Amino acid sequence: MLPDSPLHTITPRATLNQMVQHCEPRFDASFGALSDATRRGVLEQLGRADASITALAERFRMTLTGMKKHVVILERAGLVTTEKIGRVRTCRLGVHALREEAAWIDNYRQLWSSRFDELDNLVGELKLKEKANE
Repeated sequence: MLPDSPLHTITPRATLNQMVQHCEPRFDASFGALSDATRRGVLEQLGRADASITALAERFRMTLTGMKKHVVILERAGLVTTEKIGRVRTCRLGVHALREEAAWIDNYRQLWSSRFDELDNLVGELKLKEKANE
């Protein structure tokens, strides 16, 4: 048990995560929508042709209610738009083209590529030193 002196007082510390600070809320919606295999499949399907929710539900062997939930998530992320004509709700790719998300991912690809290049150079130097010492 800690004494009650001011020296032993536990003060909460805030942890600042710089990555979270720079992400946009839209990224959460985009990456959240893309995190599900069915939703990625829906986007792939809609990349070929517009489709009704009913047709998508049949294609992915799920209930109409289940597919509607997926479509709502894709709509909120701006990846899909829907239009109701009569009793049919047709889905098509949305205007959000994931350019900013792709740029964000590319920045990390470049960072890791650079780090792996540095590691390769270091391993090469160590191998040369090892051969020289033989």
